[in-house]
This record gives sequence, structure tokens and C-alpha cells, in this order.
Amino acid sequence: MKLVQSVAKLYLHIYMKILITTLSLFLLFACNDSVTKSTPTVSKAKIKTASPEQTSSSKVSNDTSVTLDFLMGKFEPKNYYNFLQIEKKYADRKGMFIQKETYEAFKNMYAAAKQDGISFVIKSATRNFISQKNIWEAKWNGKRKTTGVKDIIKNYPIPKDRALKILEFSSMPGTSRHHWGTDIDLNNFTNKYFEKGKGKEEYDWLKNNANKFGFYQPYIKKGNERPHGYNEEKWHWSYLPLSKKYIDQVRLKMKDKFIKGFDGAEVAEEIGMIEKYILGINRKCL
Repeated sequence: MKLVQSVAKLYLHIYMKILITTLSLFLLFACNDSVTKSTPTVSKAKIKTASPEQTSSSKVSNDTSVTLDFLMGKFEPKNYYNFLQIEKKYADRKGMFIQKETYEAFKNMYAAAKQDGISFVIKSATRNFISQKNIWEAKWNGKRKTTGVKDIIKNYPIPKDRALKILEFSSMPGTSRHHWGTDIDLNNFTNKYFEKGKGKEEYDWLKNNANKFGFYQPYIKKGNERPHGYNEEKWHWSYLPLSKKYIDQVRLKMKDKFIKGFDGAEVAEEIGMIEKYILGINRKCL
């Protein structure tokens, strides 16, 4: 009997040792596994706290098909491979061009608006560097009216002040979104037209529906979200699927010092044309 008890105690002792050893090994591996798994989490946290400059530069790559000359409108639209002439049905005059993709999107929007009793006519589309230069210099030299000014040379003799006045509604050559074949002006060139009656109906339709076709208003009313840039333009709509790509390339390739070749260009750097005007747009368009 004593022998049996002794053997039982021995087996119990061995069993307890095995159990304790097993539990110890389990806890050891569990701790090691926990440490191993926690290490990548620290690494990921570091990546998430990277500066905006680091993350933005990695997201936008250099698109070699988008040249600096294209971004600055130094080409002839009618000779450019993916530009089409706008049919008279959609425009108020002949000879305007636009990118094919923008054109197709506009025609779809036009048809949808027609079904709702709304009509749109394109009053301005692609304007290259030369076209924009003609507009700018005519205003700069007082040969063309600048909104709210009778004699711009007399009232704005300082170049920077004169440029800022013109920049309320007109772009310096080389900086206009109209260079890209993505932007169109619709129906009327005044905000007042779109604030009542037929014009308000048209603008309300655009606000509620244009985004469905890829069009956005880059120059919304200035305020906290858009403190710089051109004044509000309710007539100006941009085809975002293409224009967003060009905005990204502007960030990579353009500098204020490249803006030259016209009267008043000497103040472009001082004003900060790229940051305040090309990029001074509706955040949804950036």
C-alpha cells in the first residue's frame, strides 16, 4: 500500500512539473509573439505622422506627356492632337477648340440640362498664350475695358497695383486654366446675370448637376476657404478629371520666374502668381 502511494506521489510530482514547464513555455512564446507584432505598429505610426511635403511629393509623379509649354498655353489648339473644334450648336461663335474628353462630357451635360428646360452656350473655351496675351495687354494699356475702371493707366500707374486690378477677372498669359482645353465659360460673363431669373435657374442647375458630369466651379466666392485669387466667376466651369492632372503638374514644373513675355510680367514673382492665382481655387479642384 505504501508502495502504491509512493508511486502515485511520484507520478503527481512528474505531472505537475510537466504542467508548469508547458505553461512557462506557452507564456514565453506568447510574450515574444506580442512583442513581434507590436513592432510594425510603431513603424506604421511613424509613417502616418510624415509631413505633408513628404507625402504629397510621393503621390504626384512627373507626367512627361504634360509639358511646360502645354501648361503655359504655348501651342496652337487647332493643331493639337486631342483638341476638337466646338460645333456651332454648342457655342456662340465659330473657331473655338476644346479637348475631346471635355467636349464629350459637356455634350452629355448639355443634353441632360435640355431635358430640364435649361440651355447652355459656350462663350469661351481654349485660349492659348497668344490669345491671353492680347486680352491682357489690351487691358494693361487701356485699350480694353477693365471691370470698374475708366482709365487704368491714370488710376493705376504702379505696375503691381495695375496687375492686381486686372487679375480680379483676367489671367496673366501663361497662367490661365483656359490654356488646357478643360475650362469653359457659359452663357454670360457677369455674376449678376446668374443671381436672378433665368440666369439663377441655370446656375442652380449647374450647382446641383454639373459635378455629375465632371465639371466644377474653380472660382467660387472668396473667403476663408479661398482667400486668394480671381474674383468669383459663376460662368467658369472646369472639367476636373483632366484639369486636376494639370494642377498636379503645375506644382511640379511651373515657377513664377517662367511667367514672362508680355507687358507687366515683371510683377509676376512679387505677386506670387502660381500660389495665389493658379492654385488659389476651389479646394475641390486641387
